Amino acid sequence: MSEITKVPVSVFVPIKNEAANLPRCLDSVKWADEIFVVDSQSTDRSIEIAGEHGAQVVQFHFNGTWPKKKNWALENLPFRNEWVFILDADEVLPPDAREEFGRVIANSGEIAGYWINRRFMFMGRWLRHSYYPNWNLRLFRHSLGRYEKLTDANTHSGDNEVHEHVIVQGPTGRLRSEMDHYAFPSVEVFVEKHNRYSNWEARVSADRQLSLRSGNLKSGPVKGRRKLKRLSQSLPFRSLLRFLYIYVWQKGFLDGREGYYFARLHAVYEFLSMAKTYELTRVNKPPAE
Repeated sequence: MSEITKVPVSVFVPIKNEAANLPRCLDSVKWADEIFVVDSQSTDRSIEIAGEHGAQVVQFHFNGTWPKKKNWALENLPFRNEWVFILDADEVLPPDAREEFGRVIANSGEIAGYWINRRFMFMGRWLRHSYYPNWNLRLFRHSLGRYEKLTDANTHSGDNEVHEHVIVQGPTGRLRSEMDHYAFPSVEVFVEKHNRYSNWEARVSADRQLSLRSGNLKSGPVKGRRKLKRLSQSLPFRSLLRFLYIYVWQKGFLDGREGYYFARLHAVYEFLSMAKTYELTRVNKPPAE
């Protein structure tokens, strides 16, 4: 059997205790020229599995604030390729991604990065409407892209970037390949993750509110999705609106019972973010005279 032609891209996978997901993830990028697994002191078989798949393992030690794992990797890993692709352990690329990655990298011209779509798997099935499409900028020239920094505070959301976006210096394109995202194998996992994610949402939102009060809000480039996010945070009944957005606007009702549960759980997540933001801003609010 002939050896798989390697694509000149450096893949890195941020992990902590991902033994259940890692084999499927790494198998999907075995055609990459090099693979880094950036680990946070896993205690399961993650490191052993990474070695079995030919990946280089690098340990990341979080300082509590900044930088987090992905930006640290972009700054410190010795990439031998100009192009990098960031793949979470619970994500899987399709077989035809090898050909497309090779083609777009070879013919990239002035393009600085590419967006890729994700398909969410929930309760054992692909949600064809809820959170679909879901575009993420993951393939880019590593010298031209970094994750945005939205707060210096400890968000208590873990050592990995949660909802920060990659900002690249230059034009971007879109890939035809789509990733399968196995983020929520169970409701328990969904609740655990979104409890942490709501910590991040609350900290960033609270920092913005406190900056507005003090007049120290810094201006800067804000993309469309970030503008919409800030607008949504000023609306009443946010948790209900999140449910209606997923279940009605995105036609989540066509995803059956799984779509209904997915929308309801995201409404709970929105409510947690609101409550935690209020708690943080109330604690930091000066007492009334």
